[in-house]
Amino acid sequence: MVNKEDKHKILILGASGFLGGAIYKELCSYFKTFGTYNTPNKQHEKNNHFFQYNIEEDDVYEILEIVKPTIVISALRGDFSAQWIAHQHLAEYVFANKIKLIFLSSANVFDAYSKYPSYETDKTLSHSIYGHFKIKIENMLLRMPKKQIAVLRLPMVFGAQSPRIIEMCEKIKEKEPIEVFPNLIMNVTNDIKVTQQIHYIINRNKSGVYHLGSSDLVHHDDFIKEIVNSFEHRNKVIYKNVYTTNDDRYLAVLPKYNMLPKHLQLVSEQILSELKV
Repeated sequence: MVNKEDKHKILILGASGFLGGAIYKELCSYFKTFGTYNTPNKQHEKNNHFFQYNIEEDDVYEILEIVKPTIVISALRGDFSAQWIAHQHLAEYVFANKIKLIFLSSANVFDAYSKYPSYETDKTLSHSIYGHFKIKIENMLLRMPKKQIAVLRLPMVFGAQSPRIIEMCEKIKEKEPIEVFPNLIMNVTNDIKVTQQIHYIINRNKSGVYHLGSSDLVHHDDFIKEIVNSFEHRNKVIYKNVYTTNDDRYLAVLPKYNMLPKHLQLVSEQILSELKV
């Protein structure tokens, strides 16, 4: 029988970030899991499964050669041109070594389409620099052998320690306005569900394009206000309404073809209830 430890060796690029860290915690008990971090800190320096990696100065090849992973998960952030070069090198390594790459993409690859939600096979089109950048990497990866690539498109990701929640708490404390977009219809997710979904994709050796958002849609302003109402705070909350258009616009990634099992699907209410705990 194959020991789980021997089955996969996983390298998470960007494992010190919010989502990368959550993925590391989910997988490290089941697989030999390694990660990269950018800013030095004692916790990561002591962990011999972590490598310091500065995307603008270091070549990803060096870490790939040391770890020799069977799966690479890219949760990288940082300078776009440095990321592009890193992903080119990564794609070459993945292709040559016949291993697998899981790329965390974004709903922003569809931000030019505002009239309806987007599904896995829809054509990508973006008006934002961030969306453009994600499309460019997706296009490069989706030209590779299908079995070697999984592209995971994420909507806004929440979680108790997510940068969005921390920023909202700070703004309330400093009596600064929280920006809300009343016309934005979106779906959402959280770190708990995303990490479970990635674990499933690895276990079942899935590939292709996945839309990992809630099955229901919410208005941005309503959802943010519901989150804030769940906080314990004494300050009056100030909201700033931002209207990018007069009409409702969609930024939602819904699954239609690559459906995950029921227990791995979620609705927005679950995110709110987990933030209240």
